[in-house]
Amino acid sequence: MKRGVKQSFRHNGKKAVKTTGSVRIISGQFRGRKLPVIDVTGLRPTTDRNKEMLFNWLMQSIAGARCLDVFAGSGGLGFEALSRYAEHCTYIELDTKAAHQLKSNAELLSLSAEQFSIKQGNALDVLKQLQQPYDLVFLDPPFNKELLPNVIDRIVQQGLLKEEGLIYIECEPSAGTYKVPSQWQLLKEKQSTQILSRLYKQVAP
Repeated sequence: MKRGVKQSFRHNGKKAVKTTGSVRIISGQFRGRKLPVIDVTGLRPTTDRNKEMLFNWLMQSIAGARCLDVFAGSGGLGFEALSRYAEHCTYIELDTKAAHQLKSNAELLSLSAEQFSIKQGNALDVLKQLQQPYDLVFLDPPFNKELLPNVIDRIVQQGLLKEEGLIYIECEPSAGTYKVPSQWQLLKEKQSTQILSRLYKQVAP
C-alpha cells in the first residue's frame, strides 16, 4: 500500500470492499471523476503523470478505438480511453474482487454494455479466447512477475493487434529486455528510475 493513502470501505452488495484511495480521470467527458481502487496485492495504478504522458502520445488515436486492457487492475487506462471517446474497452483482470470493482466503476460512469466488457481470469487463458483484433492494447502488468514475454507471444499468436494498431507497455526497467515481433515499430519511449514506458505500432511485415 502506498504511504499516505487513506483506507476506506465500500459496500458491494452485502460485502464490505476495502479500498486504498482512488484513480482520477484526467481528461475527456469524465474529467475529474475519481474511481475507487481496492486493496489487492500487485495492483499498481498508473500515475497521473505517466497517464498524461501516454494519452498525449495517443491523442490522435483514441476516438472510436476498440481497446484491450490486459492487466486491468484499477481500470485507469481503459476508463481514461473511454472518457476520451474510445468506442469500447475489454478489461482482463485476474483478481475477482478487482474485477467486481471494475464493474462497479463502469456503473459509476453510467457506461453502457456496448462500451465495456470485463473478463475475469488468467491473462493467457483469456487472451486465447479472444478473436477480434483491437486498435489499442494496454500492457501494464504487476512488477517482478516476468509476465510480459508470454503475454506478448499470445497477443501475436491470436492476432489481437490490428494493422496500424498501437500497443503500450509499462514495466520496471529491469523487465525491458522483452522481445517484440519485427512488425511492432517503437514510436515512443520514456524511462525513469522506476518505470519504463514504450509505445509500439504494428506495421505491415
